[in-house]
Amino acid sequence: MTELNAALARATSPSWPQRARAGRDLAAFVDVPEVAEAVLGLLLDAEDTAVTRQTAETLARVGTAAAMRLIASAVAEADDNQADWIRTGVHDALADGAPPDIVAALDPYS
Repeated sequence: MTELNAALARATSPSWPQRARAGRDLAAFVDVPEVAEAVLGLLLDAEDTAVTRQTAETLARVGTAAAMRLIASAVAEADDNQADWIRTGVHDALADGAPPDIVAALDPYS
């Protein structure tokens, strides 16, 4: 089993730390449709907000167009609590020095 397949398997684990790890491990591969679908599910994790926050933070750090589109899609589908944790994850990445073009990508008024 490849590392990517192992990370995809962790994305459906009953263990929230395993799902959070999957979000971190898969974030760099969201241009692959199967991975993007799994990561969107992690952003919208109904079981634990830590999965949502850590996945959003890692996607913001990756900073690719595919990662930003996934964050935007998740925010559009999220309930208020999930959207807050997605924003928190993005904020955490920005506070730690994520690429500045992420700010522009997430700001609808820029």
